[in-house]
Amino acid sequence: MKNYTITVNGTVYDVTVEEGGAGSAPVRAAAPVAAPKAAPAAAPKAAAPAAAAGGIEVKASVPGKVFKVEASVGQAVKAGDNIIILEAMKMEIPVVAPEDGTVASINVSVGDAIESGDILATLN
Repeated sequence: MKNYTITVNGTVYDVTVEEGGAGSAPVRAAAPVAAPKAAPAAAPKAAAPAAAAGGIEVKASVPGKVFKVEASVGQAVKAGDNIIILEAMKMEIPVVAPEDGTVASINVSVGDAIESGDILATLN
């Protein structure tokens, strides 16, 4: 028998595989095991000054990749205007201004991989 630890979508499983002959290999999986907590990733350097640049944070709602940046620093935007377009699961998802303001900073570039909740831009 061989024991393996397998992680699926962030859930860790201890799996025991019995070695047998003639192509039969019964598999027994134990209940999910608590995954060890990874050390928090260091925040991007641009994130710290960005919070000071503008009072309104524009955050990613989904993980994905920055497909297009439609606004520029200093541009006036109205609530609902597109600021950034994300690509997630082969779909283009607009990230819009939550309220009227002026773009204080753009914290990402085209092609950047982002996670849900990352600060993409700030507004004044």
